Amino acid sequence: MKYMLIWRATDESYGDMDMDFDKMLETIGRYNDEMIRAGVLLMAEGLEDAAESVVVDFSAETPVVTDGPYGETKELFGGFYILNVASKEEAVEWAKRSPFTGPGLKSEIRRITTIDEFPQDNEWIKKERVWREATGQL
Repeated sequence: MKYMLIWRATDESYGDMDMDFDKMLETIGRYNDEMIRAGVLLMAEGLEDAAESVVVDFSAETPVVTDGPYGETKELFGGFYILNVASKEEAVEWAKRSPFTGPGLKSEIRRITTIDEFPQDNEWIKKERVWREATGQL
């Protein structure tokens, strides 16, 4: 099963991270290497600063596009991992090993659904399956 670990932090917890960039890369690298050696890491990506973001808000009839930074936020989505593990419990155990912990830092864990879980006779699912097969995703 695939699970996404979504790393979130508050503005304050980002501000409290006072670590040398090389030290941060080493710390994350060791964590990533542990998952690579265990054969569970499929993907890991960090995100650019929220100040560089763009938000498309669909609250109105015409979508409203605004540049970052966000207005008031309680948590920011900072990066993610995609793991291939046997269970939700295993995904939780990997998240608990995060080298970055403290107030305001969280990881949300969500299972990634597969195309096989949708009605296979649906025309859109059939088209997506063809695309996935053609691009080597199945």
